[in-house]
Amino acid sequence: MSSSTRTILELAEQYLMQTGRRLPVTFVRGNGCRIYDESGREYLDLVAGIAVNLLGHAHPDVVRAVSAQAGALIHTSNLYFTQPQIDLARRLVELSFPSRVFFCNSGAEANEAAIKLARKWGARNRDGAFEIITTTGSFHGRTLATITAGGQPKYSDPFQPLPDGFVHVAFNDAAAIESATTDKTVAVMLEPVMGEIGIIPAAPGYLKRVREWCDSHNLLLILDEVQTGLGRTGKWFAHQHAGITPDVMTLAKGLGGGVPIGACLANPRADVFEPGDHGSTFGGNPLACTAALAVLHVIERDSLVGHAAEMGELLRDAIKDLGAKDLRGLGLMQAFEFEAPKAKQFQLGCLEAGLIVNAVDDHSIRLVPPLIITGQEIDRAHALMAKVAG
Repeated sequence: MSSSTRTILELAEQYLMQTGRRLPVTFVRGNGCRIYDESGREYLDLVAGIAVNLLGHAHPDVVRAVSAQAGALIHTSNLYFTQPQIDLARRLVELSFPSRVFFCNSGAEANEAAIKLARKWGARNRDGAFEIITTTGSFHGRTLATITAGGQPKYSDPFQPLPDGFVHVAFNDAAAIESATTDKTVAVMLEPVMGEIGIIPAAPGYLKRVREWCDSHNLLLILDEVQTGLGRTGKWFAHQHAGITPDVMTLAKGLGGGVPIGACLANPRADVFEPGDHGSTFGGNPLACTAALAVLHVIERDSLVGHAAEMGELLRDAIKDLGAKDLRGLGLMQAFEFEAPKAKQFQLGCLEAGLIVNAVDDHSIRLVPPLIITGQEIDRAHALMAKVAG
């Protein structure tokens, strides 16, 4: 650890709330899939700011777009119209399904909007039904409602009492959703691929069966595509692998390529917000929307959705000989587990070797690199991981 990083750690201890443990490195700049610390040392980044930097670091198209917009107009609030917000909403709808868009600043906020939509829809269409069925192990954000929606007691238990209205069942168990449905149920909220817990894709047929159940029982289907959306899984949206369409979809993370922005899309059936029901001071500001438009343009222009599918296969092949088990993933969302509890040790070893990976627990490693990653960079990552794994 350098002396400057040691100083930063001391200052962080004094001035920052201690809400998480950070790795002992201070990053100062990036370029593509590479990121550099204060000493100039290079690291190959397979985490991409936790699935955020779809185009890597400092992508020239995003830099140009954000720089130009910052020099013109950064923020006006949602009391007025701006062209970038309208353009981005239209583009997202064109890429996904007939809907309208609410813009916010994060995935948690997008999911809060979805929860509020469902509750108002239930008041109108299901005699006040308000309960949302979600899954154990899911992750939908860090607000009070979204940690309750997420089925992970380690995040929610410290903040009891929690709000009512969420029922948890096992993931990939459509029968459990069917059994849990009551007159109080208004929606089912799922991740097409569970991300934070370590990349667990929906089983074949699962999302289709849930979609059919929601249709037959007059429920909304909400899909949290905060981590899976925008090409990461080899489709524009992960639910497209299953051939279904949700009523409500949430996006964030990679949408702004590093600039904070979230979005909640609702089809005409679910689009029940009226003026005054919801809002966001910063949501959909010109700077964030311009960044997102640049990200979408590059993904489409450079065929990065198909590239993510191709590179995902290479990445999966690259982790097969690391002495791990339970390889799983979709596109450029890949994970594996060690039999022994050495994932965090492996993460630190990779960091020392110049490679960034993410240990989500004591056993599991998550890899969510930029969509622009090349085969050569995957080969390099494999060599470094193999060396660390021994």
